[in-house]
Amino acid sequence: MGQPSPDPFSSLLLPAEAGVWRADELGAADAPALPTGHPALDAQLPGGGWPVGALTEVLQTAPDAHVWSLLLPALAQAVARHPHARAPVVLVGAPHEPFGPALAAAGVPVEALLWVRAEVASARLWSSEQALRCADVSAVLAWLPQARVGELRRLQLAAARHEGLLFVFRPASAAQGASPARLRLQVERTAEPGSMDVHILKRRGPPLAAPVTLPARSERMTALLAAARLRRRERQAWRAPEPEAMAGATVVRLHEHRASRPAGSASPAAGVPHALAGPAVVA
Repeated sequence: MGQPSPDPFSSLLLPAEAGVWRADELGAADAPALPTGHPALDAQLPGGGWPVGALTEVLQTAPDAHVWSLLLPALAQAVARHPHARAPVVLVGAPHEPFGPALAAAGVPVEALLWVRAEVASARLWSSEQALRCADVSAVLAWLPQARVGELRRLQLAAARHEGLLFVFRPASAAQGASPARLRLQVERTAEPGSMDVHILKRRGPPLAAPVTLPARSERMTALLAAARLRRRERQAWRAPEPEAMAGATVVRLHEHRASRPAGSASPAAGVPHALAGPAVVA
């Protein structure tokens, strides 16, 4: 009996196996990625960061919940590394006016912000596409609650030609629909103040069962808020006593007391240590 003839396609199958992506593994990025500034999130994203030249969709219950805490570290990098000085970050349809000093403290100067105010959905979509066609733009953030799949696909194609960052914000109710986004997240507030849960709904890899919990404020902002709380507690502890608690005390208004005392006369408490001169509230 002769030897079976070799399969003519066997030589083609083995080399191709090296390029196969297994759905139970985190896929490698097929485009550049920019670190998010959150190591726990980077560990769950293909390429270790936000995809460059692709659409990232962020779903939220509230349109402004924790957007800046999530994106500011990467936006600061995008502005700093861009070959054009102060390459703008374009905000299309932002729900609130951005607070410039806070963004500048995080590394995104006010001069690098371009806020496009547009209420009509078609105007927002058109503005987003035009911004992506500008080589000087480092990132586009667009609030498009009514965007359809075909419109998102247009933005995805524009982002691929632009090779910048593109974030589109939509309501959490859009999670049930299809999306051409390369990366799709849902951001939620947590029961604990100062943190947020990031659910990864779509990535090149297996579904992520548990959300990634991230701080909702930067370390600097957290320190400032803690210092403000401490000062408020100190003011409350040292506030003037209530009227009923002042029974028997003497209220001394220094400027009136000095004016009514004869010239050259000694203070009633002269020579007595201040702490032993009796209860007094100085106004």
